[in-house]
Amino acid sequence: MKSSSTKIERVFSGKVVSAKMAKTIVVVVEESKVHPKYHKSYKVSRKYKVHDEKNVSKVGDTVSFMECRPLSRWKRWTLLNKE
Repeated sequence: MKSSSTKIERVFSGKVVSAKMAKTIVVVVEESKVHPKYHKSYKVSRKYKVHDEKNVSKVGDTVSFMECRPLSRWKRWTLLNKE
């Protein structure tokens, strides 16, 4: 019995912190979580290297990006739009 595999699109939005590389930006995505025992909220951040084909993003911009095929050793994300 084969199961049908449906691709789940992972889309994130975050803030550009570096745009110094050619066709690549670094985006920080911050998430707010609550500790299960102490009920204190804290922030968790993660950096993603995103492919920016036309170099339209600058530092400080808010962008949204989605998962794609591996483009390099670290890049697995491509830019959707600049908000």
